Amino acid sequence: MTSAPLYPSLVQADMEAVDALIASRLSSSVPLVGQVSTYTIAAGGKRLRPVLLLLMCGLLGYKGRDRHKMAAVVEFIHTATLLHDDVVDESTLRRGRPTANESFGNPASVLVGDFLYSRAFQMMVETNNMRVLATLAEATNVIAEGEVMQLMNMHDASLTPEAYLHVIESKTAKLFEASSRLGAILQGASGEVEQACATYGAALGTAFQLIDDVLDYAGDATEMGKNLGDDLREGKMTLPLIFAVQMAETADQALIKKAIEEGDVAQLDAISRIVKSSGALDASLDFAKAQAERAVNALKALPDNAYKTALQELPMISLQRKS
Repeated sequence: MTSAPLYPSLVQADMEAVDALIASRLSSSVPLVGQVSTYTIAAGGKRLRPVLLLLMCGLLGYKGRDRHKMAAVVEFIHTATLLHDDVVDESTLRRGRPTANESFGNPASVLVGDFLYSRAFQMMVETNNMRVLATLAEATNVIAEGEVMQLMNMHDASLTPEAYLHVIESKTAKLFEASSRLGAILQGASGEVEQACATYGAALGTAFQLIDDVLDYAGDATEMGKNLGDDLREGKMTLPLIFAVQMAETADQALIKKAIEEGDVAQLDAISRIVKSSGALDASLDFAKAQAERAVNALKALPDNAYKTALQELPMISLQRKS
């Protein structure tokens, strides 16, 4: 299966324009580049980052063509990170079908990810806006740092909630933040408005990732379109596991720590039960809800219109999703 795009009717036409632009800018004289890029992009996904950018543009009244170009850019950057992530994580399934690295091999996935990054930067330059370039250059750099931090934390059963949140704020939330901030930059909004947009995006991205972490232990593999337990296999201490180690009985804590240190998915069912019975899932959901509320609160400084209403709904939709 593929994930259903989150296309509020307000940006339906805009997203159709973005999808057409994406298709046109995937062209390359090297056939494998287009093949792997199209395979990954066509897998679908929620397109949440470009939708976020377009909603912010709508909220602030920006109607220039660069909104479509920047929406395509953030989707290219996101897709490049997915290609690289799946290689690093040795993932075999995403959005209900084999990953690009499973279908085309690791070298092709890494190099096409590089192509998407470079194509994104070509398109950024076309805006002739240094603030756009600076924002996305910083975002891609922070994302890379987040990936390295995550790699360093693999199989570390002593990871704290604060250290984990720092990783996802870098690795996942930063591109949400940049997508939201770009709406304000394109409009030429004040620093106060830009910061409100950025805060909204960062909080939404954090909540989104925390729900992903919860679903890895409470979700359905068919609905998720991925292999449940991948985090455990990779030795990732996500927030539900961190809380379970803090809240579970001593013997259960030892079982989780051993599974993380060894990347042992044989204990997935037992660990899922511990995560649920210990209250770790509820604690993780509370963290996600707090971030969703932070996102909604950040919108208070922004104009009231239909786009703002849609943005207020997005965090709640993220909390309730099943995939």
